[in-house]
Amino acid sequence: MKQWARWVSAMAAVLSAAAAQAVEPLRVSAIPDESPTELQRKFAPLGRYLEQQLGREVLFVPVNDYAAVVEALAAGKVDLAWLGGFTFVQARLKTGNALPLVQREEDAKFTSKFIANVDSGINTLSDLKGKNFAFGSPSSTSGHLMPRHFLAENGIDAGTDFANIAFSGAHDATAAWVASGKVQAGALNASVWDKLVEQKKVDTSKVKVIWTTPSYYDYNWTVRGTLDAALQRKIAQAFLALDPKNPAHAEILELQRASRFIATKPENYQGIESAARKAGLLK
Repeated sequence: MKQWARWVSAMAAVLSAAAAQAVEPLRVSAIPDESPTELQRKFAPLGRYLEQQLGREVLFVPVNDYAAVVEALAAGKVDLAWLGGFTFVQARLKTGNALPLVQREEDAKFTSKFIANVDSGINTLSDLKGKNFAFGSPSSTSGHLMPRHFLAENGIDAGTDFANIAFSGAHDATAAWVASGKVQAGALNASVWDKLVEQKKVDTSKVKVIWTTPSYYDYNWTVRGTLDAALQRKIAQAFLALDPKNPAHAEILELQRASRFIATKPENYQGIESAARKAGLLK
């Protein structure tokens, strides 16, 4: 009987280890709209929180550009990704089933800022004509697509009215380019601009805001459509449970620049898709 008990105990240990190995880590990525070190800093406490809520390891998978996130979701190499509205549209069209779970409350009314070097003589949108201008990434919602869309609504064709267009690759890089005079003006995410000013990482004696866009839907957390439905629900519940009154949660929300997270749906991004098609940015 003792040998039998030992055998049962050993088998239970083996099965327990096997079960633990069967719980695969959640692989998370994000569009590189800020520097890699900043993305890692913002994600670290959120990753730890998700591990606690989901009962599994959470791995952050960095990528080099926006397109790489879309490809990773489509190939099943990441499970959850922080996407801009335009990147979500691209992922949805490519995969057919990428699903936005939650967004920050702020993302339902997001805006972009147009900024100019103070020595450029630029004070209004019409002053941008004939100047050197920087967008962020070509796939950025708040750093390219929507600024380009609103320029067109104000009679400015980004393809012909600027002396030169450059893509900085990230919002903080755009602010740095304008402040240094590398370009005379640019457009970036309003939230990043506010953070740069708050943290004194941009010299407001050298760069100023000349215009803020109307609001639009932007960022969200998207899962690959083939991810287990029960796990999708757990992920959404974890984000929705973040409470600013809880000190541990407040740190996470502050780093995410969110007052709270709310549910979202694909239909919220139809306006983004329409703007992208009008701009010729979707094939």
